[in-house]
Amino acid sequence: MTKSTTHFGFETVPVEEKARRVRGVFDSVANRYDIMNDLMSGGLHRLWKHFTVEQAGLRRGQAVLDLAGGTGDLSRAFSRAVGPSGHVVLADINAAMLREGRRRLVDAGVAGNVSIAQVDAENLPFADSSFDCITIAFGLRNVTDKDAALRSMYRVLSPGGKLLVLEFSKPAESIKPAYDLYSFRILPVMGRLIANDAESYRYLAESIRMHPDQEELLRMLRDAGFERCRYHNLAAGIVALHVGYKL
Repeated sequence: MTKSTTHFGFETVPVEEKARRVRGVFDSVANRYDIMNDLMSGGLHRLWKHFTVEQAGLRRGQAVLDLAGGTGDLSRAFSRAVGPSGHVVLADINAAMLREGRRRLVDAGVAGNVSIAQVDAENLPFADSSFDCITIAFGLRNVTDKDAALRSMYRVLSPGGKLLVLEFSKPAESIKPAYDLYSFRILPVMGRLIANDAESYRYLAESIRMHPDQEELLRMLRDAGFERCRYHNLAAGIVALHVGYKL
């Protein structure tokens, strides 16, 4: 693979093509995204996100960027945590996901302290030191240039601020055979039956395998400038929450 190519799942594609193809995946699954998350994880994704909110340790009046925030479940929790004097930006590159997120926020009665922005994580359109906390949940693996995205997040994070990256990672060897069976045999069938889209969920399974493991992502955070970096393995390493600070 050269600088002009990248991964789309297990496939090697031109760099300029990946964003378009990822957009197609999420355009396809947006209106069934949360239902599929519940089915795929047995509801565990809600516990993983709750843990992320706890680790964020937000205070009233703070500013939060919920990057790749999609349907807005984290933004709803952040909105309550920062209160009326705080501000949450629900940001995603995908317009279909943001439309779904806006609808769900309105239905939940969340309005005053949340705004919505369509952004590219690799080149965030915010001023330096704009946010006290940045989260990206199950989105970094879909970014073409992850190093550029992490540097962009570092730039817009305030000194003393915290980045939290919740993402699928490398599970313990003892569960890997069962996890692979589920990912490559069962998950695409669920995608076909529930979302009428087996291929998108096959891509999601493949994209997880191509994502950096726990230690590699930890190194990437440090290379981007983050300090006091650590990670928490969840569900035997199927998911990991990485945390880094801008000091």
